[in-house]
Amino acid sequence: MTEPSEDSVLPERLVILLTDHLKLAVPPERLSPSMTLESLDFDSLALMELVVAAQETYGLSLPDDLLDLSPTSTLGEAARLFDEAG
Repeated sequence: MTEPSEDSVLPERLVILLTDHLKLAVPPERLSPSMTLESLDFDSLALMELVVAAQETYGLSLPDDLLDLSPTSTLGEAARLFDEAG
């Protein structure tokens, strides 16, 4: 059995935000970087909740482009921005 590649695994802290803080009803093992926020029923309010949860939970200072995430953005794009934030 092969290890998943780095690009196919989401950072644990993003998965925790999605599943524990935002109560996403998708099992963590089903989340992938290619999934769009829209496919997880994210709207603009849910995106803001994600940003606030990241700031409060991890003390991240999120870059302005995180606020540019849209429902068509992927979890991989969100993970990259979280990575850049700290």
